[in-house]
Amino acid sequence: MSTQTSSGTELKKGRLGVFGIVFFVVAASAPLVGMTGAVPVAMLAGNGAAVPGTYLAVGLTLLLFSVGYAAMSQKVTNAGAFFAYVGRGLGTNMGVGSAFTSILTYVTIQLAIYGFFGGLVAGTAAGYLGIDLPWYVWSILAWVVVTGLSLMSVDVGAKVLGVFLVLELAALLTVAGAILFSGGPSGIDFVASFDPAAILAGGFTGAAGIAIAFALASFIGFEATAIYGEESANPKKTVPFATYWAIGIITALFAIVSFAMVTGYGMAIVEDETYGEVPALVSALLNVTAIDGVPLANPAALLFDLTATYVGPWLVSVMEILVISSLFAGLLAFQNAGSRYFFALGRGGVLPAALGKVNGRGAPQGGVFATSALALIVMVAFAIAGLDPILNLFFWMSSITAVSVMAVEILVSIAIFRFFRKEGGGNVWKTTIAPLASAVLLTGGMYLVMARFNLLSGLAAEGVDPSLPESSFALSPLGWFLVLLPFITLVVGYIAAVINTKENDNLVKDLVS
Repeated sequence: MSTQTSSGTELKKGRLGVFGIVFFVVAASAPLVGMTGAVPVAMLAGNGAAVPGTYLAVGLTLLLFSVGYAAMSQKVTNAGAFFAYVGRGLGTNMGVGSAFTSILTYVTIQLAIYGFFGGLVAGTAAGYLGIDLPWYVWSILAWVVVTGLSLMSVDVGAKVLGVFLVLELAALLTVAGAILFSGGPSGIDFVASFDPAAILAGGFTGAAGIAIAFALASFIGFEATAIYGEESANPKKTVPFATYWAIGIITALFAIVSFAMVTGYGMAIVEDETYGEVPALVSALLNVTAIDGVPLANPAALLFDLTATYVGPWLVSVMEILVISSLFAGLLAFQNAGSRYFFALGRGGVLPAALGKVNGRGAPQGGVFATSALALIVMVAFAIAGLDPILNLFFWMSSITAVSVMAVEILVSIAIFRFFRKEGGGNVWKTTIAPLASAVLLTGGMYLVMARFNLLSGLAAEGVDPSLPESSFALSPLGWFLVLLPFITLVVGYIAAVINTKENDNLVKDLVS
């Protein structure tokens, strides 16, 4: 297995196998963070006990997308996978436009995690260690370590993520196993969680749509499998297997653990002192997660309460640390993904050539520096402005990511269909039915995320309750700018490609290589 590079613009070959890529992708989804953050919110604001079925449905939709995605990976191997696929199917100009949006995706999700990491560690350090430092100090310390690791050989990062991920999965599955084995207070109820009628309760503009939006956001990062194709031993086999494994693991994990959370409380009707007769799960969501009477002020408390009850307080202490390591793993995974996009665009001539260089370890150093510089600038700006690391940096940036990643996935699905229509090859299922079906379903998903952007980001119009069905698209001016930002970057990238003919020619050569 060769690991040599032939020039300063090639990533090292053969560094990653299927599971090395899977580590990057599953770590990027930060399962423990999703269970302690997104899942409780989706349950209370969304379709309640049917959240496990919602994650399963979303996972199956993304598997449909992956059918065409895997077929395309047989034809194109490029560190900027999405833009290469779009470029081959819809033309170089649209490919460059999608690349700009992809960069926005990875930069914003990394910024969101930096905000969450800084806010969480600041609170933990002050509470447990008596070290009271601002959030941005912890975020910048993580930034230094992440930048250093991303400048090393990619397999080093995979090993680091592997350790974090195994511990994280072990903790989650231990809790889920303990709950499901006991059967919970009212038994296991598959119908409440997986019946299609329960999943769709409240409609796409109401409860079901809110849950779907949160579920879609939890899968961000799965598409990064193809980004590591150039560094894998056999990309034509490695990328498809890694894609299916990654989506399968993320889907199963969220569905099983969230189902265990539902089972742990049960759906039996109880008398709540404040809210009257409600299902036990709802009562827990309203009370266990509340701070000063405000529900969901501490959503992590839901899983931690179940852990203490069914396993023991000792695992709660472990999981509090693992949440931090989960965030760090996500930072490293998205740093690697974003830097490879900058690298591919620099090598292709769209961005300065310095971004398309690798260091002696085969890491895309130009892309690493660009990704890190952007993150640092934005974090410093938020710190100077006195904005909150979680309410502002995390929620604003992660909401942008949810829209931008689906916008690009829709373009990729259409591009795959167009590519195989022009070039031939593949069967009808892989090259036509699956890509077109995924484009339709993802468009519906993106609509739901945009409609609920005010709830996801906290940027509702003044006087609007974003949890109500009639509040769809009721956004503040800043909310409208952020929700449209992915499409603005798409247009900017397209125009940049049209204007610069020389760069366009260089990119064509890179796309067809």
